[in-house]
Amino acid sequence: MELKHIIDKKDEYAQYMLDEITHICKNMDKRDPGSKGEKQACEYMADVLKKDCGCERADVESFKENPGSFFGWIYFTITFALAAIVLFFFCPLISAILIVAGLVIAFMQFGLYKKFVDRFFPEKTGHNVTAVKKCTGEVKRRIFFNGHPDAAWEWPVNYKLGGVGFEGHAIICGIGAVYYLVISIMYFVKYGIGFAVVDTSSTLFKMALWGLIFVPFLIGLYWMMSLINICRVLR
Repeated sequence: MELKHIIDKKDEYAQYMLDEITHICKNMDKRDPGSKGEKQACEYMADVLKKDCGCERADVESFKENPGSFFGWIYFTITFALAAIVLFFFCPLISAILIVAGLVIAFMQFGLYKKFVDRFFPEKTGHNVTAVKKCTGEVKRRIFFNGHPDAAWEWPVNYKLGGVGFEGHAIICGIGAVYYLVISIMYFVKYGIGFAVVDTSSTLFKMALWGLIFVPFLIGLYWMMSLINICRVLR
């Protein structure tokens, strides 16, 4: 594919994209998923794709979604983990159950993209734009361009600490959850599965106290993400 004519005008095209993004952010409502602003942006994009890009069709399609659920699982998992840490000292069995439940939620919702906790978040109507531009000669390949008109989830920790800090924070929290799950299993192996307060003179009790260093990191995950419109930056 010959791209020289595009490369030669890269500055012009870059300015065009910047102008279009600025227009959407400044002149339309905030584009939270399923919002009025998102629909406005989709309708505008469909019009541009037809008039400026020569697409034969550009359709705005609606669908049902629960926007808060995609990352909302974090609140469930972290709350379960924090509760598990407290309950370990009183009942390791319930502590282990809560940690496993939190990890299952994370794996199902974020790992497998299953609608595991969607029911706990408001349902909204989202919109997509699908446009098609036919080729003028022999069909040799298909090219797909994709993006999203809604406001993207942002990660404040990533901005403050960079990628290493962001990922390190998440890894530390994961280690903390597994740490308490492991010492709960160690408790079951030594004392059996049951409902009992952990002996304050035991090694496991001391290990649980050392594990409290994970608590600030786990609490920090409540502020790990935020859904903001990029127009706040552009304005």
